[in-house]
Amino acid sequence: MTAPAPSITEGAGSASALRIGSIELASPVVLAPMAGVTNVAFRTLCRELEIARTGTVSGLYVCEMVTARALVERHPVTMHMTTFAPEESPRSMQLYTVDPEYTYAAAKMIVDEDLADHIDMNFGCPVPKVTRKGGGSAIPYKRTLFRKIVAAAVRATEGTDIPVTVKFRIGIDDEHRTHLDAGRIAAEEGAKAVALHARTASQRYSGQADWDEIARLKDHVTDVPVLGNGDIFEPVDAVEMMRRTGCDGVVIGRGCLGRPWLFAELAAEMNGVEAPTPPTLGEVADIIVRHCELLVAHHGEMKGCREIRKHVAWYLRGFPAGSELRRQMALVETVDQLRELVATLPADVPFPTDGHGPRGRQGSPAKVALPDGWLDDPDEDVVPEGAEIMHSGG
Repeated sequence: MTAPAPSITEGAGSASALRIGSIELASPVVLAPMAGVTNVAFRTLCRELEIARTGTVSGLYVCEMVTARALVERHPVTMHMTTFAPEESPRSMQLYTVDPEYTYAAAKMIVDEDLADHIDMNFGCPVPKVTRKGGGSAIPYKRTLFRKIVAAAVRATEGTDIPVTVKFRIGIDDEHRTHLDAGRIAAEEGAKAVALHARTASQRYSGQADWDEIARLKDHVTDVPVLGNGDIFEPVDAVEMMRRTGCDGVVIGRGCLGRPWLFAELAAEMNGVEAPTPPTLGEVADIIVRHCELLVAHHGEMKGCREIRKHVAWYLRGFPAGSELRRQMALVETVDQLRELVATLPADVPFPTDGHGPRGRQGSPAKVALPDGWLDDPDEDVVPEGAEIMHSGG
């Protein structure tokens, strides 16, 4: 049975909620899966900071995306990526998939082994090595194949409380837009929500997200929630997206890089309460160390310290930290080394005004690499060969 569209209060100043199938969320905010970022360490940190600042966890935190085939074949790295903290609820897992059979097997495995409470499928990756094989954001153009993949996941979860949701882009490029069909097809096949990254694959992460297309999708898909993604870097951006488009929730990706406390700020903005004060440099230093501790607990000290290095630049954006200190922090090998280095930062420096805004990859628009003849027949349902590649979402 299709869940009713959620009741969302308009604008800030009052509580907002989101229902995705059986899952009730206190705020309509979703953490987007990002490869190498949204592992159990980062999700735990986001949750801890939201609880510390608001007293509760209100949104949905999605794990790193895993490949359906690798999950079914129990690849050790993939299985490690599916780690959830004991207190995580709901447990949300995103699948990268191109094959209805592996989609069904992976979703059935999630159900039978109680691996997650929610399954999302991502068809938004614009990376050339993925689209060149017919994966990622190339898939929704093949309407019949896309339909079969969504239907397979829904069929595997029938009779359970595990909702299936689907994320995609506007299309391959401006001449090949697919989001309206993708949203309709996903809803028809039983998906409990759809999410739109409001860029084409050819835009990659460049330029501005076209929020008007989120509004079009919301008008087109009326029986399940529609979530918007793209260019949400501040809490006011989320409120403005919902106001302008009528979407039922927001998906946050690059905006939270180096700002895991953003979800506490979003929850406050959505519920019309005073937002927590942005952290000082001393507080950010403590968060960096806590993040590293969580990464070490998940990966071990060697890999955990390698992983924290990329986060440091995001955390210190706009803060006064000399190039030599930044260089040393980018080479840390132990948590103790990191503690010593962050202890030298001036603790009372307030959060910088230029610490906000776009973060992470942006790049330039480019022609989308596709298999030969990919655009010839949108109704073809042949599974693309060699497209089971782990990638970073979209």
